[in-house]
Amino acid sequence: MARSTARAAALPPRPAPQARPRRRGLPARLLRLLLLLLIWGGLALAALLLAFAWDLPRPEEALATTRRPSVTLEAADGRLLATSGDLYGEAVRLADLPPYLPGALMAVEDRRFRAHFGLDPLGLARAAIANLRAGRVVQGGSTLTQQLAKNLFLTPERSLRRKVQEAMLALWLERRFTKDQLLEIYLNRVYLGSGAYGMDAAARLYFGVPARRVTLWQAAILAGLPKAPSRLNPRVAPAAAMHRGADVLRDMAEVGLITAARSTQEAERMALPRRPSGDAGWFADWVQEDLAEAYPGAGDLILRTTLDLRLQAVVEARLEALLAGPGAAARAGQGAVVVLDARDGAVRALAGGRSYRQSPFNRATAARRQPGSAFKPFVFLAALEAGATPEEMVSDAPLSLGRWSPGNGHWRARGAITLEEALAQSVNTAAVRVMQRGGGPRAVAAVARRLGIQGRFPDAPSLALGTAEVTLLDLVAGYAPFANGGYSVTPYGVSRAESAERLLAVPRTAPQRAVAPEHAAMMRRMLGAVVREGTGRAAAVPGLASGGKTGTTQDSRDAWFIGLAGPLVIGVWLGNDDAGPMADVRGGSLPAQLFRSIVEEGLR
Repeated sequence: MARSTARAAALPPRPAPQARPRRRGLPARLLRLLLLLLIWGGLALAALLLAFAWDLPRPEEALATTRRPSVTLEAADGRLLATSGDLYGEAVRLADLPPYLPGALMAVEDRRFRAHFGLDPLGLARAAIANLRAGRVVQGGSTLTQQLAKNLFLTPERSLRRKVQEAMLALWLERRFTKDQLLEIYLNRVYLGSGAYGMDAAARLYFGVPARRVTLWQAAILAGLPKAPSRLNPRVAPAAAMHRGADVLRDMAEVGLITAARSTQEAERMALPRRPSGDAGWFADWVQEDLAEAYPGAGDLILRTTLDLRLQAVVEARLEALLAGPGAAARAGQGAVVVLDARDGAVRALAGGRSYRQSPFNRATAARRQPGSAFKPFVFLAALEAGATPEEMVSDAPLSLGRWSPGNGHWRARGAITLEEALAQSVNTAAVRVMQRGGGPRAVAAVARRLGIQGRFPDAPSLALGTAEVTLLDLVAGYAPFANGGYSVTPYGVSRAESAERLLAVPRTAPQRAVAPEHAAMMRRMLGAVVREGTGRAAAVPGLASGGKTGTTQDSRDAWFIGLAGPLVIGVWLGNDDAGPMADVRGGSLPAQLFRSIVEEGLR
């Protein structure tokens, strides 16, 4: 017993049993996983936002961004003609505007503008549901603040990166400005088509009134433009602009800004003014050619031009009608017309072709073509200045100068005719002899240059038949002394210039005595004979004393008529851009007929 007890005492003690570790519960593991996801997700989101934000523009700098100076062209009666550059009106405040203008904008673009924080989850959800139901994008979820961020700071590209940056900038704008300030910035900076930025510029451009004076239906049209300013432009697509304006009026009725009956009434009142001229673009381009030199550093410009919109519309319509009818049958594809006031050189109408939209090349100011017999008045003037008279006789017999022999077409030689009859019947052999009487080609070229004709003149007898190359505008200006008593004029298109509400000096050359009064009177008399009894009889207008000269080049490649009607000189050119021949079109046919139709419709 004692032995067993001792043995037991010699054995080492048994280790106490250890408790098994408890397994961590599922909630704890989920919490740990969620915490890790939040940490790493936050880091990933921060990295992603940093990647999106690294090339964000500096908002403060973008708010003060510069713009292109604007040029506003007005017609002679003050109506808007054209604009270029970035057109801004007066900065408007909400208190200055009729409440229905910002109300219309919020009704159609962002009804929850005053409730959201820059982003509108409810609006996004509503747009997503509407788009899913329609199977296409019919509604957007962007807030006015997001649109402002995009317009002020970002490009129009459609990408995830741009949308994220737009949202970030929208949040910055909401922190930086009050809702009223954001609305004012939007109203003053949103692009509304035709170079117009802001409601005031657009109201003046489309309706001729400042934004504070727009009517309800005009406000609806303006509020509808941000959706698609080019496609809904009232000047380019008036029907689409009014249809969109009617939609805005219905939205205003839905949110309670106006009644449904008022919405219908205002939609029925919509009537956008018709643009009286569709292709005055050539004139607008011409008057803006030297603006930088004429008005250096002037900033925004408002230029009152010399263009007569009614006469311009007549010129365009008559030219198109002629080219579409008898011109097409005679293979005349293009034409140009200039109407110039001979008293001072003001250009009253100018068409540089058939359609500015199809071809903005200005055939009236930039194309140099041979004038044919329309150049002969300068030949006869040189002879008058050398002592000849309209009654003086000149031979119309055949003529040979070396290897060159001018022809007379259907004219039957009579032996001798007066200078007046030689010009009226456009007898070529007589014209060459008249040039010799006036001192030869160099003397005639000097006369032409003195009267404003630019270009190179061949030192050859063929100059008498119009083998120089001239522009229609120069040729018309060269006839001005025959209409105004002998003064040369420089064509101009701007009569008044204003910048920053101050008048600017308009560069202009005053008429200069270039022809003696008696010689100018003789030339007008002879040009009258052309229309009364010569090659220009088709230009005669009953009851109106007129004059002019026809011109036709070889193979009817060019046909001209330059005519005098009261104080105006009207020049017409018909031909083809590739110098292809027409079907026996002469200056005394279609061009003379066009002159007459312009005078009868435009000056009566």
